[in-house]
Amino acid sequence: MARPGSISSIAPHAPFLPTLADALVSGTILPNWRREGPFWLSDMTIYLPTRRAATRLSRLIAERLGDQPMLLPDIRPLGGEDPAQEPFLPPYEPITLPPPINRFKRRLLLAELVEKWLATQRGATAFSAPGLGGHSGPPNSAEILALADTLGTLIDDFAIARIEPSRLAEIDDAQLAGQFQANLDFVSFVLGAWPSILEAEGEMEAASRTNALLERKAASLSTVHGDRPVIVAGSTGSIPTTADLIAAIADLPNGAVVLAGLDTTMDVSTAEILRDPRKNPHGHPQYGLIRLLRRLGTPPEAVIELAQAPSPRTDSLNAALGLPDATADWARFAADRAKDLSMAANDLSLLRAKTPEEEARAIALCVHDALAKHLSVAIIAPDQTLARRICAELARFDIALDDAAGTPLTRSRAGRLVRQAVTVLANGLDPVDLMALLRNRHVTVGLGRAVVAPAAESLEMGALRGQRPLPGFDGLRRAIADNLEKRTPYPAQRLNAESATEALALLDAIEAALEPLSSLLAGPFSASGLATAIAETMERLRLQGPDETIAALEGEDELDRWLELAQSQGDRGPRFAPSGLALALEGLMAGPSVRPRRPDAEDVVLFGRLEARLMGADRMILAGMTESVWPEIADPGPWMSRGMRLAVGLEPPEKLHGLAAHDFLMAAGTGEVVFTLPERSGTAPATPSRLIQRIEALLGDALTKDMEARGGHFVDQARRLDATGVPPRPAGRPAPNPPASVRPRSLSITEAETLLRSPYDIYARYVLGLRRIDPLGADPDYAERGNLIHDILGDFIHNGHDPLARNAFAIIMDLAHGHYARLDALPSRRDLWLKRFEAIAEAFLEFERQRTHIAIRRAEVSGKIELPFDSALFTLRGRADRIDRGVLGTLEIIDFKTGQAPQPKEMKQFFAPQLPLEAKMAELGAFGPDLAHRTEAMSFIKLSHGPEALKPTRFAAADGMSLGDMVEETFARFQRHVEVMLLRDGLPMPARVLPKASQRFKGDYDHLARTEEWTLLDVGEDES
Repeated sequence: MARPGSISSIAPHAPFLPTLADALVSGTILPNWRREGPFWLSDMTIYLPTRRAATRLSRLIAERLGDQPMLLPDIRPLGGEDPAQEPFLPPYEPITLPPPINRFKRRLLLAELVEKWLATQRGATAFSAPGLGGHSGPPNSAEILALADTLGTLIDDFAIARIEPSRLAEIDDAQLAGQFQANLDFVSFVLGAWPSILEAEGEMEAASRTNALLERKAASLSTVHGDRPVIVAGSTGSIPTTADLIAAIADLPNGAVVLAGLDTTMDVSTAEILRDPRKNPHGHPQYGLIRLLRRLGTPPEAVIELAQAPSPRTDSLNAALGLPDATADWARFAADRAKDLSMAANDLSLLRAKTPEEEARAIALCVHDALAKHLSVAIIAPDQTLARRICAELARFDIALDDAAGTPLTRSRAGRLVRQAVTVLANGLDPVDLMALLRNRHVTVGLGRAVVAPAAESLEMGALRGQRPLPGFDGLRRAIADNLEKRTPYPAQRLNAESATEALALLDAIEAALEPLSSLLAGPFSASGLATAIAETMERLRLQGPDETIAALEGEDELDRWLELAQSQGDRGPRFAPSGLALALEGLMAGPSVRPRRPDAEDVVLFGRLEARLMGADRMILAGMTESVWPEIADPGPWMSRGMRLAVGLEPPEKLHGLAAHDFLMAAGTGEVVFTLPERSGTAPATPSRLIQRIEALLGDALTKDMEARGGHFVDQARRLDATGVPPRPAGRPAPNPPASVRPRSLSITEAETLLRSPYDIYARYVLGLRRIDPLGADPDYAERGNLIHDILGDFIHNGHDPLARNAFAIIMDLAHGHYARLDALPSRRDLWLKRFEAIAEAFLEFERQRTHIAIRRAEVSGKIELPFDSALFTLRGRADRIDRGVLGTLEIIDFKTGQAPQPKEMKQFFAPQLPLEAKMAELGAFGPDLAHRTEAMSFIKLSHGPEALKPTRFAAADGMSLGDMVEETFARFQRHVEVMLLRDGLPMPARVLPKASQRFKGDYDHLARTEEWTLLDVGEDES
């Protein structure tokens, strides 16, 4: 039973630490303690939840003392000190406790147990690991480590609650699902064996160690402090040993307890409901405090309120966050206290942004506005991703923010370099991953960035774009050799001897640097083995080049500490499969963070929820007010259900909701408060926090709209921040008009149609000299598949193979395997395309066998003709898929299509000039004297594996015209178009003059022409 008058509270509307400092100096707390001389404060011992709060309280007390010479009280963070720092306390003998087990070591030990247990579960036909969404199959490395972490949290829960593992036997497993029955057996085994495992390690659980220290402190309070004052402030006593210590302090002759935010006006019925856990009051903000008061034997009405006067804000918040049954009284509360509600909402703002990015930008503007008004600002952001976004946005205004959480080690520059190195090997030298590593400015590999950067450029353009290297470093070396020897058909850049040598030297250096990590791919590896390989790889990647100074790497010190810790673990932990290399790294490096240098100014700070309970500011920004963030998800974990936890005496997960609601109450109680939330999170709508929904429901629509208007001011500023101030004006279709002297004097036959439909593409390609570069690491598409098929069929005919031969199919498939070898890095895609090509090959051979009238077959034949004009010569060049000469001497021209052939209407209107121009070139001898004949047939043939495979589509001549007339007219039109568009000045070259309605893909230059800004193409039914 606490001593009467020893329990007090500070309401949310009063700043906690300043009010506490005032009460200490004025004597409101412990009024009977003598206040004479310079030492009366130094006799006091004050316990606070955090070190930052202790530092702030010291400063506040010093400010209130002014010039008085005075020793300050002993202010300590609430928790057990190290036994080595305790004074000699007769009759309490000094104790020696084992050191607490490192959380990384614990993760490995538990992961090893989890892995072995899961291995015993895999014999079941429907194996499903707990908490993994019911997915069948064994969990990967990251999931095993995540399960180990949740198991460690469960061990902490038992230790903190001081519940013996034997209580698990009280659970009626007959009522459990099969998976939870298996989980219960495993959890019972682990909790029973864990003390022996810790003893063998010479360590103990950190929670158990803290319990022992707090229990010793509680037992020794009267001996250590005697009649001197001891005060504990700001704690909710959610940990049982902390509640015992608070109770022991309250029993001291001069002990005092100062609670945070207790509702001293609470009625008896509400207090009774909060005392009864069977009524599920765990999500109420007062639940933890009422539970603590029950431990202290003190009713709420006996607690002394230290705040100066009642506040409409506090009353309104308490009403909004009340028990579910109390919501029925909201209408009456709003009617009776309309003026109080209006006063409570005066300094509240609600900032609704569309996205988290916009939310962070608006928060930064809100901070900037406060600092401009000389106000202090505190931001509470439980979502660490949002916190980092806010820091980035504040950098716009050169505002440094003290983020206590820091940057996760894996997201620091050092961690990013490690992830890039591991990802390159885990993904089999994927081009995107490899270039990401080589583009990292901290990668020097003993050559220096002055050598690495241009060599990486040569490697990218010469081996990774425009072709598909074979797997491994040897495949990249072969790709460079093929490029140098011009065996690569479509390179993005031709390499010379010097650039090829530099690229090969870089490959050698990067392969040697990654060798320690690549050696892990030979078999299962341990955490310490991975750490050793990472340390060696990092040293080689950052090996200093000649006359080069290595730049500092953010997070390097933290990475070194993590590597040293991981290397010291020996064989502890599970064995990770080589296929899970990247996942193992992500799981093992989870936890450590990199703290930036703490800024000198503290006008703006970023708090966690616990710190915000005590620390105030002129403007409080409560960020990320969405469900699953504030409050977090009440997840019981994968090992025990909610009912199982209650059965053994553990608190339900909803306890977290009560703590979140209490922290919200304290943060929103005083001064100017801004609530922020996004409307969307990722691709899904974001649900506003239940705490915000309750406040909106109590205040009503009018006051809520006023709150949104105040917050909307910053959202509007955020949306206008990057605007130019000039209303956007749509740009028209680009129509460049270069002089004829720089326009091309040569086109291919396929570009004849381009000249008709989109002259801008000719301008971009030839005048600007721009060429499309294949995306890095893109999956093969239908265009690449079409090129492969054309090359195979072309080689078959070009090499003189006879379609009538018995082994023709075997020959064509041998060619196919050679061409499809460029897809060896994508075996599933290669095998699928090869299987489909078999049907095309059979249909192709059958098609050729039926063409007995053909005397000469020519495939992929190239040629050109020079056309004389008054101002210049013009060259028409091209390569025909197939030109066959019949026994009667006439030609048949075939264009094989893996896509769609032109529509008959397009042919008749001269919008498909390719085949007629090929016919004219052949007649003029462009493809050789044996093909210098008249064309009597032109066809498009569909290459597919379906029923329409190799079905010809005859070229459709315009009405009233023969095929020969069509060839001559197309050639004449082409010459006139060339003369007007390319050989004369004055005519612009606009984009998409005659776009194809059936075209479903974007052109190579559409983004430069900004076609989506000014076009609206009506796509109707296909015309025939």
